[in-house]
Amino acid sequence: MPDTTEGIAAPVPVAPSSSAPVPGPVPVPDPDGRLELPVVGEWKRVSPRYVVVEIVGTVIFGLVLCAGATALWLLAEVSWAPIVLALIVVVTLIVVLFEPRRVRSIGYQLRQDDLLFRRGIMFQRFVSVPYGRMQLIDVTRGPVARWLGLADLKFVTAAASSGVLVPGLAFDDAEALRDRLVELAESRRAGL
Repeated sequence: MPDTTEGIAAPVPVAPSSSAPVPGPVPVPDPDGRLELPVVGEWKRVSPRYVVVEIVGTVIFGLVLCAGATALWLLAEVSWAPIVLALIVVVTLIVVLFEPRRVRSIGYQLRQDDLLFRRGIMFQRFVSVPYGRMQLIDVTRGPVARWLGLADLKFVTAAASSGVLVPGLAFDDAEALRDRLVELAESRRAGL
């Protein structure tokens, strides 16, 4: 029996009516059978200077823990406090060594209907925030970030668990992105 699948043409798409939403790009399976999503936008990374903010925060937190372990050791004469102190120092150094890689893993992408945010090395987190669901877009700056000219952009939606914080943006970029997202959010909410 001859193979009849060769001469079958692909279905012809029907033009959508004016009231129906236009679907986005359709995922196409690759040779391994996985679905490859089409690239809509480019991943934007946070500023490389954000590494300094993270390292300073980690070192300060490590110093506070070391001070507590030292106080237990010297004032309360707890025998296991030096082991805890050494462990805190080792863990703090390891975390500081991984900070540059962790910061490079943070990124965001502006897509047609939402903002996609990612972070994490071993445990990656991807969060999609639809423009129409954004209720508050806030720019915040800590002392070290302000000194480096950086800011954090925070999105709040109706769902408490979907709040997203994009850290380490240049202050001017954070303000421009906030204004653009407010504009997109207002236009999407008007369509609801």
